[in-house]
Amino acid sequence: MPSPIAVERPGDYPRRYVPADADLADWPTLEALLAELEARPLDSPTALTRWMEDCDELYACLGEESARRHIEMTCATSDPVAESRHLHMINEIWPKAKPIGQRLSQKYLACPHRRSLDRRFLFVHDRDLETEVKLFRQANVELEKEDAQMRQQYQKIMGAMTVVFRGEEKTLQQMAIHLESTDRAEREEAWRLVADRRLADRQKLDELYGRMVHLRHRIAENADYPDYVEYIFPKKLRFDYTPADCEAFHEAVETCAVPFMRRINARRKKNMGLSALRPWDLSVDELGRPPLRPFQSGRELSEKCQEVFRNVDRDFGGTFLMMIDRGLLDLDSRKGKAPGGYQSTLSEVRLPFIFMNAAGTNNDLFTLLHEGGHAFHSMAARDISLLSYRHAPLEFCEVASMGMELLCCDKLEPFYDDGEAARSLRQHLEGTVMFFPWCATIDAFQHWIYRRPEHTPEERRDAWRGLVARFGHDVDWSGLEDARDYAWHRQSHLFTSPFYYIEYGIAQMGALQLWVNYRHDPKQAVAQYKQALALGGGRPLPELFATAGLAFDLSKKTLEPLVAEVERALAALPE
Repeated sequence: MPSPIAVERPGDYPRRYVPADADLADWPTLEALLAELEARPLDSPTALTRWMEDCDELYACLGEESARRHIEMTCATSDPVAESRHLHMINEIWPKAKPIGQRLSQKYLACPHRRSLDRRFLFVHDRDLETEVKLFRQANVELEKEDAQMRQQYQKIMGAMTVVFRGEEKTLQQMAIHLESTDRAEREEAWRLVADRRLADRQKLDELYGRMVHLRHRIAENADYPDYVEYIFPKKLRFDYTPADCEAFHEAVETCAVPFMRRINARRKKNMGLSALRPWDLSVDELGRPPLRPFQSGRELSEKCQEVFRNVDRDFGGTFLMMIDRGLLDLDSRKGKAPGGYQSTLSEVRLPFIFMNAAGTNNDLFTLLHEGGHAFHSMAARDISLLSYRHAPLEFCEVASMGMELLCCDKLEPFYDDGEAARSLRQHLEGTVMFFPWCATIDAFQHWIYRRPEHTPEERRDAWRGLVARFGHDVDWSGLEDARDYAWHRQSHLFTSPFYYIEYGIAQMGALQLWVNYRHDPKQAVAQYKQALALGGGRPLPELFATAGLAFDLSKKTLEPLVAEVERALAALPE
């Protein structure tokens, strides 16, 4: 099948070790290259350095092959060829490559000459590698393969979901625009259609998730951990915060962000003249103005975003123009596309690719600003010599993306006139704080689930209900209890990226600090941000935050003044 990515290999980084015509999806070809690395003597610091460079080149090429196939699959989930190519990497290549990769890591760690290399530079690399070697279990290779297959099943189930709305078939992402309609009957009709469509696969998704939980618990037990929570923190290389810090974050959100959200809801209810808010009342303009429609097509979205990025920083604008010119965007929503949005780095050519489902909404605009931040991070770190350092910890990757949203949020003139730009800014600032309760809900839910792997589906449902009561909107769910109780099915991270969600909360706290700094000194804030992006993953997480001029802290001490600053900014905006 034709690839959605037009960029050809090898690009700006010619291969020295991997043959130009090597097919890394062919196991004998890949095995021979891995075997040579495993057998090669490391008899001097120079030999070790060259060996590390060759390992990185091979894994960059392999990673890009895998990424391209994943992109193909998410761009067309109903295409059997794309699905087969993606599953081939999951089922046939990575399970065979992982044990050899483990032996290569052990070979490096055992080499006496690594002590002659730059220890400060290699600190994070070696710390991470030692942890990964410690956690590796051969028995988990097949279990991780099975987990990846189940993640693919989730993508396929969700990618197939469409509804017929007033005679027209639409994806669930495309239905989002109807939730912004000033016609309440239209909003309700659209909301119920989407909710009912998700509920039609409720049992299938619930059973799939139950199997995932049990399998992930087995992975943790195999690695000698009592549960998946204790396993996932070292597995995700979380050295700078603990489950207890996550609980402190939940408490800070409950104390600072939930009251803010409920104040916003109370104002919304009053302005709309309602006795109670229903789920379909949360996205519409509360003053009855037409919904914001910043663009009509993915092309218009990308071209105007390029102008926004340029107005923040000339380098950002230039990078995004390059992405447009080189076909590194797939933005429009269509049937058969996987849900959501992501930025994926093509690790051999060292270029970012952005995938999303744009339907013309203000949220879509901010999704592209967000993914653009990830892309700029990837480009800032592309010349770092170590492959592992070209990717930062997720907690800081999301500072790059969420921070970019906030750097851009008052520069939306290419999309809006002054009044609409103020509306968009208000929506975004409110949404930034109102995200924290959802983040805490998802993270606390996962802590509950994986601490109790033998829970029943009914217990899981009740735990979710309790978290909705603790962190949720004050919304009337009468007659909609099933939709409320299974709303978590739409959060793909629970299925495809377990425990990848607290990163967003940590990063949002960092991004808000960046925004505060930018309001006081734009030039310095952008300079510090770019300096931190250029470090990639080469320094510990607190140092990355500090380089950007941010505090690494999950507590009320940091969150409370940020919420207060947002409220002050909102008070200065026109309605």
